[in-house]
Amino acid sequence: MNTTNHLRVALIQSDLIWENPTANRKKFEKKINGLLDEIDLIVLPEMFTTGFTMNASAVAETIEGETVQWLQDLAQKKATAITGSIVIRENDRFYNRLLFVHPSGKIDSYNKKHTFTLAGEHEVFSAGTEKIIVDYRGWKICPLICYDLRFPVWARNTENYDLLLYVASWPKPRIEAWDSLLKARAIENMTYTAGVNRVGVDPNKYEYTGNTVCYDTLGNCLAKNNLGSEETLIVKLNKQEQTKIRDRFRFLDDQDTFILQ
Repeated sequence: MNTTNHLRVALIQSDLIWENPTANRKKFEKKINGLLDEIDLIVLPEMFTTGFTMNASAVAETIEGETVQWLQDLAQKKATAITGSIVIRENDRFYNRLLFVHPSGKIDSYNKKHTFTLAGEHEVFSAGTEKIIVDYRGWKICPLICYDLRFPVWARNTENYDLLLYVASWPKPRIEAWDSLLKARAIENMTYTAGVNRVGVDPNKYEYTGNTVCYDTLGNCLAKNNLGSEETLIVKLNKQEQTKIRDRFRFLDDQDTFILQ
């Protein structure tokens, strides 16, 4: 595997076309093909092919479906990894599943652990049970989904990961929590932390303002869009610099020891 000290990440903040995977794939492919910089990782929002819908039976795909094949083809063509979540049907269950697609076509997947009970997500989707750490170009990446952000123990950096990712459909009324918690996760886990949120208004009249953002190891903001507009943020992360900061302060060495059940 190729390793790199610098990781160039594209955070794509976009409106979504409701329950229309074909149209959303075309939209994101245009955005991805329009990237002028060389990129190592592209991050898309939660349920980027459909919007945050509970109509799973109408929009679900399989792991052999069109969107997965599209992701693999595009990742290979662009020589970059692409990640985001979609609705997956497997063994007569539905999952809000994040797919991390490597340029080789390899797929790492994560099923959303904390289903959003306020919207009834727990009644439609099965909850995941396993946290994953993706090894990519010498970086350890922890990908999580939206509501997971409210539960810090699940993101706890016991694996010495280098980048924490959240993909989301986080609405405007609670956007202050999004901003505060993402910064807190960066600080407490001493890691680069990025959150990609959608914009626009869905048919349920929920408004999304984006606030896609990336923080460094100490909680300093590297890039942010809180204007509610479609935009791709490009951030360049430096693993060596992060390691220097961790070695200097060593806050992670003082974590409490406990077992999550």
